[in-house]
Amino acid sequence: MPASQVVRPPSILRRLASMCYESLLLLAVLAVLLVLPQVLLGAFAHRLASPLLLQAHCFLVLLIYCVWFWSDGRQTLAMKTWRLRLVSRDGLALRPTQALLRFLICWPSIVLGGAGILWALFDRDRQFLHDRLAGTQLVMT
Repeated sequence: MPASQVVRPPSILRRLASMCYESLLLLAVLAVLLVLPQVLLGAFAHRLASPLLLQAHCFLVLLIYCVWFWSDGRQTLAMKTWRLRLVSRDGLALRPTQALLRFLICWPSIVLGGAGILWALFDRDRQFLHDRLAGTQLVMT
């Protein structure tokens, strides 16, 4: 994105709608990736699957999904549908390290009752707290 181009931030409602759609897509991805080992390993998989291991598996799947799609100018299906792109503050595609930082920072933001999302109501640029801290921004495509 050229530096001279005006950045249009998406509305908070558009970002929330994209997050809801993304949640449904991720639920399907997680369902497949949790059932697949059960099918492949049969009864043996049940003995291996501790709750902590399943949580770590889900977290790792989400991490890989988000970092892959957010970095190098890629978009998730929800982001494409809602015409959103995640870029750095200078308008360039995210490096994988930036995407990882955003992923890790967004969890407390969401878990604490969505406080980091509500932050956008008071932020001068209407950015979520995790975007502000990670040096990223969602823009319209």
